[in-house]
Amino acid sequence: MALRLDQKQAVVEEVAEIAAKAHSAVASEYSGLTVSELTQLRKIARESGVYLRVVKNTLMRRAVEGTEFSCMQDALVGPLMLAFSMEEPGSAARVLSDFSKDNKKLEPKLVAIGGQLYGPSELERLSKLPTYDQAISLLMAVMKAPVEKFVRTLAEPHSKMVRTVAAVKAQKEAA
Repeated sequence: MALRLDQKQAVVEEVAEIAAKAHSAVASEYSGLTVSELTQLRKIARESGVYLRVVKNTLMRRAVEGTEFSCMQDALVGPLMLAFSMEEPGSAARVLSDFSKDNKKLEPKLVAIGGQLYGPSELERLSKLPTYDQAISLLMAVMKAPVEKFVRTLAEPHSKMVRTVAAVKAQKEAA
């Protein structure tokens, strides 16, 4: 059933609002997936903070116009499903990469992040980006390392003196 003009405007407005907030986007060809497979993918995406939408390419071009995903406009060809990462830059790539390993009919075509358009080969790199919690953990480890080393350096002379006194004591007791 064809959409009326007001329905098309609502779709464009909704997708434009999501695109304005999203960190990254992945477009995938979904031809051949069953309804149950698409439902499963939508459930996984929802749980991961990923917005999935199948929209006509002409409407999608209008929706991403003026956002950092406008680089995708010329490449939107064929039946595509767009996934927008809402919480973390790599979440959409992670969801689609994991799902496409089991379902070969889902074929990633475009990856956009930071106003740059990449091919499907970059999907794997984007999916390996750390999550927010992992990134904070790595940052804390990097920030904590110099302090720990400084404390160990300050404590070493005292520790060495205690070990030396203990060795002298053990040597005198043995004699």
